[in-house]
Amino acid sequence: MLRVTKLTDYATVVLTVLAARPGEVLSAADLAEQSGLEPPTVSKLLKPLAQAGLVEGLRGVHGGYRLARPAAGISLIEIVEAMEGPLAMTECSQHDGHCGIAHQCGVRTNWRLINDVVADALRGVTLAQMLQPPPHTDDTRRRPIAVRVATR
Repeated sequence: MLRVTKLTDYATVVLTVLAARPGEVLSAADLAEQSGLEPPTVSKLLKPLAQAGLVEGLRGVHGGYRLARPAAGISLIEIVEAMEGPLAMTECSQHDGHCGIAHQCGVRTNWRLINDVVADALRGVTLAQMLQPPPHTDDTRRRPIAVRVATR
């Protein structure tokens, strides 16, 4: 099963807390309380988020964290890559991947296409959109994504 890590999921939760309060500076303790996460977990999340330029830390008596830019300008791919590194569904999905059978592999091109579709889907969703409730629909089917698989 493919899934983002718990820390990436939690990072998204923390960022939505900040996104719901544009411009406000919240301490790590406040973020922990409002997100329902443990303070050490929140502190662990804030470092890579700050390094990626998604949050900025402010020092001082009224210090804490706030979004580094508007929530509408932060995509999910940025959050995933801040926490996990470049998106790669398989070893060969990365352009510099080190796969022992790359020279004879018949599926490498297709995995790269699939990787690109997933990356584009994550790029197409912003942190601001994550604040909104999903649209109510009786149709439980998912929206199809067109993928063209390479043939030999």
